[in-house]
Amino acid sequence: MEGLSLKAPFLEALGGRGLERCAVITEFARIQLGAKGIQIKVPGEEDIRKVAADLSEQEKEKFEPKEGENLVPGDQPRTAAVGEICEEGLLVLEGLAASGLRSIRFAREVPGLQSVIANDASARAVDLMRHNVQLNDVAHLVQPSQADARMLMYQHQKVSERFDVIDLDPYGSPAPFLDAAVQAVSEGGLLCVTCTDMAVLGGNSGETCYSKYGAMALKSRACHEMALRIVLHSLDLHANCYQRFVVPLLSISADFYVRVFVRVFTGQAHVKASASKQALVFQCVGCGAFHLQRLGKVVTASSGRVKFSAACGPPVTPECEHCGQRHQLGGPIWAEPIHDLDFVRRVLQAVSTNPCRFNTSERIQGVLSVVTEELLDVPLYYTLDQLSSTIHCNTPSLLHLRSALLHAGFRVSLSHACRNAVKTDAPAEALWDIMRCWEKECPVKRERLSETSPAFRILSAEPRLQANFTVREDANPSSRQRGLKRFQVNPEANWGPRPRARPGAKNTGEAEERRRLRQNKRKELAEDLAQQAARLKMFPCKRFREGTCDRGDQCCYSHDQPTPRASAAPTDGPETSNQSPPGLGPPLGHV
Repeated sequence: MEGLSLKAPFLEALGGRGLERCAVITEFARIQLGAKGIQIKVPGEEDIRKVAADLSEQEKEKFEPKEGENLVPGDQPRTAAVGEICEEGLLVLEGLAASGLRSIRFAREVPGLQSVIANDASARAVDLMRHNVQLNDVAHLVQPSQADARMLMYQHQKVSERFDVIDLDPYGSPAPFLDAAVQAVSEGGLLCVTCTDMAVLGGNSGETCYSKYGAMALKSRACHEMALRIVLHSLDLHANCYQRFVVPLLSISADFYVRVFVRVFTGQAHVKASASKQALVFQCVGCGAFHLQRLGKVVTASSGRVKFSAACGPPVTPECEHCGQRHQLGGPIWAEPIHDLDFVRRVLQAVSTNPCRFNTSERIQGVLSVVTEELLDVPLYYTLDQLSSTIHCNTPSLLHLRSALLHAGFRVSLSHACRNAVKTDAPAEALWDIMRCWEKECPVKRERLSETSPAFRILSAEPRLQANFTVREDANPSSRQRGLKRFQVNPEANWGPRPRARPGAKNTGEAEERRRLRQNKRKELAEDLAQQAARLKMFPCKRFREGTCDRGDQCCYSHDQPTPRASAAPTDGPETSNQSPPGLGPPLGHV
């Protein structure tokens, strides 16, 4: 998430000197965009106040004296200030830095940094980075670099040269960089990965998703969370090749991208358990019910010995037990929790303590609050409109459905990835029983349903569970009661990822116009067949002129004889010859 800092200390004021031409201020960094730009003046700019803070929570615990212990004279907790070099601080790499904005924000906002390497393969981008670094007075911390991000990370595989933080935010898929990234990050280091190829991760091209991430994406209402879990699966798979594994801290689906924050550790015993953390997804093509099948299982003997083996399955019959349709197979996906709640709560507390720090503080608080309410041990989710549209009934309110699940003894939560999500540990059978009970209050006309449709087969069975739709007080989540900004509306029209930067490319306005003209070009309705036939009748039939057309009136082209051209008057000009100019072939009437 842009604007989300992983460190607790905060700056107290915007800073800077007089603005240069073409300079734009974003949060706390000033960036030079290029030859064209707008001069922005921010009133009331003040000098940056240096904020001293502990290097990390882990470092702080090392220096806190335990009960009965005395500090050695001169042994004081190490502190660092924003904008100053810390010899024992973090080594940060932004692999695809472009203008260098994020690296500059690291230098101006995060204390305890040893160095920030802002890398890009483009020479023009590196020149722009150098200018931005000088403009923001962070040349002592930020080092522009021109290199292939993969080769740069491969050159830092040595333990003593690894990066503590690696940030990857490429155009589209980060798949080409993951293998190098999991080797170049230090033990327990932070890996921040952004994916903007949501069309691939969302199930539009399952084969492409498999070639990039090693998993098949399914088209489903839970595609955004499934995209997060596919990325985590791919990261863990790459790390396992080097006896390493990942621990997710925060996984966010926002706007048109997904972004994950994971820590990377080394340990053969944990790597052996990785198979049990992955799962295949069986999804019904009719009603959308899904089941997860773990790839492996961990068995602990009475002696305490741990044994790893293959899992048994599948968890479904050849046909869906609810609607009789077939299943699609997706995955593997990460089936373990995708967030670390302790970490998320610390970040949420830090942002709430100083809400003026970011322009998007309200949204950050809203999204992270929903994250803390999610059921971590329940992968994927259903949606309200999915359940109701399957049986063609009125959509129940969120509170009614959540109350029915809570009355039945199940857990339920929202998801930050979808406004209408229903994340619950209730089996699909219980969900459809609740929807059958809801349909009885708002009956569906059965005569309009096909006997082979999922709606007819689901409603033909009587519910075994009698749902209680009385609204419970705990059915309304806390984030909803407080009115937090959980799901933001797109800030502008045609909101989405920008095209890849190319030398000599058109400006943004022309690109937006081309994008607008291409909208829905594949979804336009086909013309009426009669109109198509009438249009084709305007063209003469070539085979009829050759005498080989035997379709008669059924031919879609015209069999009418061409009308001879009127002879020109002698005064209009010289007579024209029947011969055609060289290279144009015979005249129309001489085929």
